[in-house]
Amino acid sequence: MVRAPYFDENGTKKGAWSMEEDQRLIAYIERHGHPNWRQLPKVAGLARCGKSCRLRWMNYLRPNLKRGNYTQKEEQMIMELHKKHGNKWSLIAESLPGRSDNEIKNYWHSHLKKISRHNETNLIKEIQKTKTTSEDVSDDSNHILESSTSMSSSHVELNMTLYRKEDSVASWEIWDGFSNNFWTEPFISENALGQDYSPVSWYGSEAEDPFFIW
Repeated sequence: MVRAPYFDENGTKKGAWSMEEDQRLIAYIERHGHPNWRQLPKVAGLARCGKSCRLRWMNYLRPNLKRGNYTQKEEQMIMELHKKHGNKWSLIAESLPGRSDNEIKNYWHSHLKKISRHNETNLIKEIQKTKTTSEDVSDDSNHILESSTSMSSSHVELNMTLYRKEDSVASWEIWDGFSNNFWTEPFISENALGQDYSPVSWYGSEAEDPFFIW
């Protein structure tokens, strides 16, 4: 509901603008511009305050004002600029030619604010999901690495055990070969020579070879 026009205690008009007032404001700004909004109402013959004249011009009367629905590109730009500048609507409006700061503010609170919160919630959930997945993959990798290390250690221990067993069996086989005739065969020195200075055979006759050691 539009508030009916009235005058306050200072004689300043409040409430809805009339068509006559709009025409006066347009005519003055087109001829002289708007260098000083505070002084403009007096010289333009308007019983309004400077702030009311500025808002009326910027939000409704200026010729390059863009009307109609916002495009997807404009919505995305408003959300990005709001993250950067917050509620500085005039600064945001500078990046959207033809859109007023008041219109952008109203559109943000009525439409884009809910979308922005929804997107932030989904982004947080996606980050948490990605983090959980990464932790699960890391745990699986560590488990596989530990299993591989354990299997390698077991394989090495098994090989060492088999090697020791084979070495032990070989040692006993060698010992058994010597044990059969160790106490019955004479010991012959490696450098023992016979009477003709030829090496003495391990299996020579005891009576004929004086170099046997008992």
